[in-house]
Formats: sequence, C-alpha cells, structure tokens
Amino acid sequence: MESFPAIIATEKSAPATLGEIPESALPEGDVTVDVHWSSLNYKDGLAVTGTGPVVRSFPMVCGIDLAGTVRHSDSADWSPGDEVIVTGWGLSETHPGGYTTRQRVRSQWLQRRPEGLSLRDTMAIGTGGLTAMLCVMALEEVGIAPGDEGEVLVTGAGGGVGSFAVMLLAGLGYEVAAATGRPEIAEYLTSLGASTNVGRQELSEASGRPLEKERWAAAIDTVGSQTLGTALAQTRYRGAVAACGLAGGSDLPATVMPFILRNVRLLGVDSVSAPSEVRAAAWQRLGTELPRHLVEVATTVEPLARVPELAEQILAGTVRGRVAINVDGAP
Repeated sequence: MESFPAIIATEKSAPATLGEIPESALPEGDVTVDVHWSSLNYKDGLAVTGTGPVVRSFPMVCGIDLAGTVRHSDSADWSPGDEVIVTGWGLSETHPGGYTTRQRVRSQWLQRRPEGLSLRDTMAIGTGGLTAMLCVMALEEVGIAPGDEGEVLVTGAGGGVGSFAVMLLAGLGYEVAAATGRPEIAEYLTSLGASTNVGRQELSEASGRPLEKERWAAAIDTVGSQTLGTALAQTRYRGAVAACGLAGGSDLPATVMPFILRNVRLLGVDSVSAPSEVRAAAWQRLGTELPRHLVEVATTVEPLARVPELAEQILAGTVRGRVAINVDGAP
C-alpha cells in the first residue's frame, strides 16, 4: 500500500515528528489533492510543538495550509489537474492538514489558484497573507482610507501576518508604523514600506492610563494582550483596530474609554472560517495588489523535514516574514 511522508502529532503536549501515513489513513472528503506546498504559521508552531491546544484528536497530520493539484474528485466543481489551495477550515485541528504529500478534503473548502500567483506564491502568502488582507479589508469597510490623518500601526510587524500587512498597507498608500521587538530588522520593515519603526516596549508596557495621546489612524494587531490594549488607547477619534492574533496573550487589559469617548472600533478578524466568497475576494486582491518582489523579500523556502525545528523558531519569535514549505521537494 502506498504511503506518504507527513508531520504527525501523535499525543497531547508532545511534539509532532516526521513519519509516514498510509493511503488508507486519508480522511473523509470528496477531493484528493497531491500537495506540493504548505506554509509555516504561528498556529502551526503551537500544533507541531504540542505547546498549544490546537490539535483536537490524535494522530493528526499538521499544517493549516496546503496548495496542490487535484488527483481525484467526486465533486462536479473540481477535476483532476485543477490547481487548488486550502487554508484554515480546521486543517491540523479537526481534519488532517497540509504537511504531507497527499491529502483528502471537502470540496467546499477549496479555492482555485488565483490568477497571477503560482502554487508556491500562494503558500508564500498562506494564512499569514490572507489574514493580513482580511484585516486591511476590515479597516476599509469602516472607512479607514489612505491619506487619513495619522499612521496605521502594525504590531508584530516582523512576523508573517505583520510583514504582509505592512506591504499591503504601504502599497495602498497608507503611512505605516511597524512595531517589533527586533530592532535588527528595522531595515527589512522599511524595505516593505514602513515609514516609521516602533519599539515593542512602547506598546507592551502598561501606562496605567485608560486613554493616551492619539497616535494612530488605525491599527492591525497580531499580538493581543497589553499591546492591543495600548493600541486601542492610542488610536485617534473614529479610528479602528483590526485584531487577529494573540502571540502576546489572549487577555485584554483595557477599559471602555477608547470605545465610548473616542468612538474607536475593535474589529475581530478570523481567517479559519471566513466565508468562501470573502476568501475569494481576498485572494483575488492578493494576486493583483501584492508587489511580487516584496513577497520574495519576505519569504524563505524550507523542506518538510525542517518543520519541527522551524515550529520552535516561530514560537521563539526568531522567524522573519513568511516560510513556504516545499512539501514534495519539487522545484
């Protein structure tokens, strides 16, 4: 019986390892995909290291993203040879994920490879880039526009979501303030389009004041906890903060003052269960609005075998930008 290499989590709180899965172990679904590329996200770090409650059942193939070619389809919407991507939808949580060379999924989860992007490109973008675009779209929906007074703050700017948020916002004409705890990557963030670099400690240390000086027209926060609380307290009147991450913690030390005295809006952004039509719109924009040369600057490519090591690095905050995982070793 044919088997496939995979990064597999076998028990709670234990790290996942590189192993093999037989074809008989593929899950239920109506489309089988030959996986060529995946990506590395903070959530993957939690799942692969076993340090976060991501995986819900065991054994589990990790990897919340995948890109590949349809091998077999029982759905009228998809045919062998179609190039497809899947992000979120419970991959690596309740359904085996993309860190393997073959996977079976539900047809309604699939998105066609966007025109203008290769399969490699889609995983250089992956959940990180998709989340960044959804955050930008959320800010646009409440009227935050380029040219508004004040910069747009991006926290955790050196990470995958943050890097793509910086380049997307800058490309659309916003002034971007990039916050990071790694001063050594300031030049990198400037190359992505940041006009200002902000030290992490300016946001992560509580001032004790419910409102602070108005600094930001809006913000995209990937960190949570005190950093999100400070961003809210520093956002200008009728500004907005799109919150999508909790790398710094899931608590929110804040008051209602920014909301009721400055009319600041807090926008929650989720990419796991976002409707297909919203995803399609975001991917279409990613295919046309991302500067391709900056995607290359922000991306490194690594083999499947290095995922356990890379998972530890992304949790330690030492991974810069995005990591595309070359699952099958093809060029």
